[in-house]
Amino acid sequence: MEEICCANNFGKNYFTKAKPYFLTVALQFGFAGGYIFTVASFNSGMCRFVFIVYRNAFAALALAPFAFIFERKIRPKMTLPVFLQIMALGFMEPVIDQGFTFLGMQYTSASFASAVVNAVPSVTFVLALILRLERVNVKEVRSLAKVIGTLVTFGGALLMTLYKGPQINLFYSPNTTHQQDGVHSPQGLKHWVSGTLFLLLGCVAWSSFIILQSITLKRYPAELSLSSLVCLSGALQAGVVTLVATHQSGLGPWALGWDFRLYGPLYTVSTPL
Repeated sequence: MEEICCANNFGKNYFTKAKPYFLTVALQFGFAGGYIFTVASFNSGMCRFVFIVYRNAFAALALAPFAFIFERKIRPKMTLPVFLQIMALGFMEPVIDQGFTFLGMQYTSASFASAVVNAVPSVTFVLALILRLERVNVKEVRSLAKVIGTLVTFGGALLMTLYKGPQINLFYSPNTTHQQDGVHSPQGLKHWVSGTLFLLLGCVAWSSFIILQSITLKRYPAELSLSSLVCLSGALQAGVVTLVATHQSGLGPWALGWDFRLYGPLYTVSTPL
């Protein structure tokens, strides 16, 4: 009996320790699906500005009930500095980050954008060093691992930017040759480099958002409430940008349907990007 109890305890402890890694892997699958659904929405004719508005509006509506129920007693009072930081967070992530990332994704591809965005932790680490929020001691294993990881990530992003190898066609399509020639043409390569730069700008905005969010959480330690307010702020600010960008198109770009114009924003509510 004691051996069975020990085995059960070992299994529970192992599962508890392994749970964060399983969740991280599951999150990566969610990321991949988010990029695919986003590209599918754009291919269905949805404007990327409208996509940002709907995505953050849906996220705010989804988070608000949980924030109201679970953080009703711990939610601190709103102050002017916190309000300004929330507005800045809404501008950095939904407006700047998602705007540049989706633009870069349209110029490149969903898989390429997914790979480049992996540079966000490294960019965050560098910005934290510049702002003196992070310290590095090469004698410590953790600090050395952070430095090596940053160099490897930046090297991978640079390699993907400068090198565009041959396209691998798993299934034959009549447009395959035309698409491949378009990517390797001078105009196609120009768009690819421009798209990469837009993706990197999105990474910088997202990293800045993460740093400012960590500072805001110290003043406003209510994660769900802060997330819903940031999404609401981002939706409102993105709405202003969208009205300016689509003022000549009327209400047409805002139309939803039972296709990826609706499924895309709904699905990406569950993903950080």
